Amino acid sequence: MLEQIVRLTVDFTVLEEGALGTFQSIAAAMTEATKAEPGTLGYEWFAHADGKTFRLVETYADASAVEAHFAGPAVNEWVPKLMALSTVDRFEVYGDPGPKVTAMASGMGASFFSYWLGLGR
Repeated sequence: MLEQIVRLTVDFTVLEEGALGTFQSIAAAMTEATKAEPGTLGYEWFAHADGKTFRLVETYADASAVEAHFAGPAVNEWVPKLMALSTVDRFEVYGDPGPKVTAMASGMGASFFSYWLGLGR
């Protein structure tokens, strides 16, 4: 059901020009680690034309899938390394990620949007 899907968007800015390659390598490792997580429907990176701003769009089947992601290596191993090279400019959660992820994401400064209305295919 569409109402169970949880989406996250995270905007990053790489702090130093020389760190771009390392940032991209870490993003690739995070994406690879996320492939093995059940319930992951999408994990997509987008690059801004400025070459230093990136948006990560994550889509999970339900709250248990996003909770598994937050307990896995992408968040626990790779996010701290990414944070050493970048800032998080925006972090938004769409849908109900469950109480555990809500608490964790709140501590990271996330904004939350509850599902209201939609059309899925």
